[in-house]
Amino acid sequence: MDYFNYFRRQAIEVYVGATPLGGANPIRLQSMTNTSTMDTDACVEQAKRIVEAGGEYVRLTTQGVREAENLRNINISLRSQGYSTPLIADVHFNPNVADVAALYAEKVRINPGNYVDSPRTFKKMEYTDEEYAKEIEKIRERFVPFLNICKENHTAIRIGVNHGSLSDRIMSRYGDTPEGMVESCMEFLRICVEEDFMNVVISIKASNTVVMVKTVRLLVEQMEKEGMAFPLHLGVTEAGDGEDGRIKSALGIGALLADGLGDTIRVSLSEAPEAEVPVARKLVNYIAGRENHPYIPGAEAPEFCYTNPSRRHTQAVRNIGGEHLPVVISARLNGNMEVSGQFKPDYIYCGLSMPGNRREDIGYIVDGAVWDGSENVWPAFNTEQLVGLHHCGAAMKFLFVSYLGLNEEAIACLKCHPEVVLVAQSNHPNRLGEFRGIAHQLMNEGLHNPLVFFQFYQEKEIEDLEIKAAADMGALIFDGFCDGILLYNHGNDIADMKVDEIAFGILQAGRVRTSKTEYISCPGCGRTMYDLESTIARIKAATSHMRGLKIGIMGCIVNGPGEMADADYGYVGAGRGKISLYKKKECVEKNIPEEQAVEKLIALIKANEPDMQV
Repeated sequence: MDYFNYFRRQAIEVYVGATPLGGANPIRLQSMTNTSTMDTDACVEQAKRIVEAGGEYVRLTTQGVREAENLRNINISLRSQGYSTPLIADVHFNPNVADVAALYAEKVRINPGNYVDSPRTFKKMEYTDEEYAKEIEKIRERFVPFLNICKENHTAIRIGVNHGSLSDRIMSRYGDTPEGMVESCMEFLRICVEEDFMNVVISIKASNTVVMVKTVRLLVEQMEKEGMAFPLHLGVTEAGDGEDGRIKSALGIGALLADGLGDTIRVSLSEAPEAEVPVARKLVNYIAGRENHPYIPGAEAPEFCYTNPSRRHTQAVRNIGGEHLPVVISARLNGNMEVSGQFKPDYIYCGLSMPGNRREDIGYIVDGAVWDGSENVWPAFNTEQLVGLHHCGAAMKFLFVSYLGLNEEAIACLKCHPEVVLVAQSNHPNRLGEFRGIAHQLMNEGLHNPLVFFQFYQEKEIEDLEIKAAADMGALIFDGFCDGILLYNHGNDIADMKVDEIAFGILQAGRVRTSKTEYISCPGCGRTMYDLESTIARIKAATSHMRGLKIGIMGCIVNGPGEMADADYGYVGAGRGKISLYKKKECVEKNIPEEQAVEKLIALIKANEPDMQV
């Protein structure tokens, strides 16, 4: 991988029906049905909608042998109507189901956390090395016959690790960690290599974007150490719906795509499956547009660790940098100073106009040429104005700088002025590479000035801005470089306050600043035990004002308690029309009738959050 320049990682080619992935193939898009796999007609119609939206693979849940066997009917029906799109069976808990599904699906997904290991109990267990080795041998004894079935039927497999479903065995030795997720995957991959079965795709997912990105980076590093180059399926689980789902997915998936990782993706939204595919297409197309860009000669700082980054050390300038949360700067060059109460920017950049009707709780930034020393107004310069910056006595200054503009003169100036906040800007096709170049140059020069990223767009559609801005900021946040974001969309197509909301949403999705309630909600599948979309809407209507609260909304128990482990409260499908409620990892009420469950969730929150208005 080239840290500053975009190149696709070279993975081996894997054959999934008539639509191979990896190798020189384009990044493939997929989605998953949320209808019962026993309902052939409903699955076929939904699969057709996914395909017509641009989906190249369709996944279906197969919770039992009956569902696995019915894949045959679904497959036949689709083929008879002229659809050759490969089907993927999603298997949990029962390896016998995987054996059957391999006969009728072009690819079978298995979860190492529950393929052979007992269902997790979140209890600490102790294993000697000998006992641990015996457990691995149990996996081998059950897994190899499945691989033989796949060989005979030319069926691909996906080894799909989820953060929420690591086995107690793995957690006993590695904890609930990225390293544990990687080892859970590698145990199965090593068996595949030993058995010369290479038709394998890997996914390693989490609803926490920080965990997801770190884990995939670690996995790729470990595969390279062991001489493996299997293709990757990317996704952020339980990303939610609407704006949050799009930002969270683009941030996590986009950060990895931007580093050339990923051969197929799914954007998991709590919406109709076909709605996921256009979002995935926009994301892939945006990142792929960086191919063959002008070379960026970056120099990586020795102290930086790509697989385990920490926040870059900076000296705080007022409330920017140091241990402070990343700030949001809003560009208001049209004179409109109206702000949202919930998504109020920390600073407003006004350009060449001194702001009127100033608020005490917002800082204002103006170009150095018009700065008059007014209280709570701060000057900004560019690298052609270093003399003016040097002679300016303001306690805080902003310097807009490009990668090429961070030259010897600018570096010398910064060494004399620790009170300068840098605002990185770029017009490069791969702006991420240049922004990384700036951050690493600062580290190499021993400079500790805070670093804010100026992300400039000209989008007419809110969704396009959400996807592009999140994709551009993802790696910068995960690498530990983000002391703030200045998100600006030129034109009047998207309101300024909406742009501010997106900026706050990006920081929250990256787990660096919380400004609203977070919903960890699954996209739904044939296992879902209730009407997911309407339930999410009802819960959001009652709780969206609760800043800082995390609420898990999960369709079933497959990943439910585990994937929402860091949620404050959980709403999990326990059976058809039945709901269980959780406080943290503890189930506090089981099998509530669906029609009563939302009200009981609200009552639970009220009882435990007296300071929040529910």
